[in-house]
Amino acid sequence: SSDLRLKVHCFFFLCVAVQSIETVTALYGETIVIPCNNGAPPPRDLMFTKWKYEKDDGTPGDLLIKQVQKSEAMVQATDDYAQRVSIAANSSLLISHGSLKDQRIFTCMVVSASNLLEFPVNVSVQKQPSPPEIMDKAKVLNKDKLTMVGTCVVKDANPTAEVTWTKNALPLAADGKAVVVIRSVRVDPATGLSTTSSTLQYTATKNDINANFTCKSTHLLAVQETTPESFSIHYPSEKVSLQILPRQPLMEGDNVTLKCHADGNPPPSSFFFHIMGQKLLVENSDTYTLTAVSRASTGEYKCSLVDNEEMEDSQSIVVNYLDLSLTPTGMVVKTVGDTLVVEPQMDASGDPKVSWTKDGKVTKAPAFGPLTYADAGVYVCEVTMTGFTRRQSFELVVEGGPVITGLTKHRADDGKHKVLICEAEGVPEPSFQWSINGTDEEISYHNGKATHKITVTPRANLSVSCIVTNKLGEDFKTINVSSADVSHAVCPAGSQEDAQDQATLIVGVVVGLLIAAGLVGLIYWLYMRNSRQGSWKTGEKEVGTSEESKKLEENNHNV
Repeated sequence: SSDLRLKVHCFFFLCVAVQSIETVTALYGETIVIPCNNGAPPPRDLMFTKWKYEKDDGTPGDLLIKQVQKSEAMVQATDDYAQRVSIAANSSLLISHGSLKDQRIFTCMVVSASNLLEFPVNVSVQKQPSPPEIMDKAKVLNKDKLTMVGTCVVKDANPTAEVTWTKNALPLAADGKAVVVIRSVRVDPATGLSTTSSTLQYTATKNDINANFTCKSTHLLAVQETTPESFSIHYPSEKVSLQILPRQPLMEGDNVTLKCHADGNPPPSSFFFHIMGQKLLVENSDTYTLTAVSRASTGEYKCSLVDNEEMEDSQSIVVNYLDLSLTPTGMVVKTVGDTLVVEPQMDASGDPKVSWTKDGKVTKAPAFGPLTYADAGVYVCEVTMTGFTRRQSFELVVEGGPVITGLTKHRADDGKHKVLICEAEGVPEPSFQWSINGTDEEISYHNGKATHKITVTPRANLSVSCIVTNKLGEDFKTINVSSADVSHAVCPAGSQEDAQDQATLIVGVVVGLLIAAGLVGLIYWLYMRNSRQGSWKTGEKEVGTSEESKKLEENNHNV
């Protein structure tokens, strides 16, 4: 009867346990802790605690029993659990090295002097998967073509992890056309852990350049993502462009590079270049160089794809030019009075600007009349146009026999010497010769004008000649120079000749005054005589006051 009560008791509690069964979640590989009666204190009259489990075939199996009177529990299991089970002080069952095989119902039986209770617990073992990894990644994606991006693998999970794909952090929804996702799950027969694989096939567009693709793993224990991946997008060329380097305007003699560019990826490696009616194949390069172009190189140039010649582009090249010729050039030797015609001739692709310089200074275009020495110099004609500068020059030399333009003298600052200055014009530079010896010689020559200065001390009145000569002739002039008597000089600062000149001037002034006084006296005498004769003619007696007689006597005396 006691056994029957026990069975009934056990049946009654078993039914209750099934209705109120609890679940414990454990981690794979860790120690599983299963509390007895949810950790509630045991009854005071506890006799022993027993743990048992449900085998794979549904039959019960004993694990261990712990009696109150004994300090150690007795392991009753004979299978794998024999080495892995133990009991804690609060009667919790401890199972080391938890695995998926431990996902079953474990029952804690509490036996006391007054009762027998069973507390079944369902164990669930979870395993966080390894981080997701993209395998068999594509090297490139093809535009408008379904291409496999890669396979995302999430290993060793329990329960099975969910795998999704994202592009630029947004989920990619499979539509069976542009986006195809193939999912598979494989369970390891030894561990029971699952590995999820997700293969993404994607139809790329140009907008996917630099797009970031990621694989995302979602599990009860963690959410993990791969490092963003970007892929090169391959697409055929849709446009060809021809570039001219350097940029125009181009000038004769320049090297010109034709650069053909196609917008495909990868870009084409070979092109056809159409050069002045000829088609040239250039392989493994996108450029073709024209060396030292000329005005004849002006025209239209093209480039096209090798595999699609209809896809082409063209550019017109204009080669600018500027020619300058000058008549005359070099050294031009002319004689004073000659004529010279200067003729610059230009041939240009644009409107050039002409400027002239003479001896480095800006001047007008030379239009010579009879040539003078002042016309001599270096003339440079400069013609400029955008990007161009041309120069031509000539040196004009105006020659002529020497001509004396001036011969002068003046007194030196010390008052004791004469300074003679002879000025002349002539090219080549004339040489000077004097008919008298001099000192302190000074010579200057500029623009065909020469000056020669000497200081002399003449001992007598002389006629001094200045003679100038060059290879084309000679000229001379004479000047009178008087002697200077330094010891009898009236003025220390002047010569004897100057003192004589001053004395002559003084004598002339005195003589002039005497002549003027005599003329006045003569006029007065004639006047008085005429006055007296008039009185006699009329028979009148000359009458005068004493003051008038006195004044008349004074005037006669003064005369």
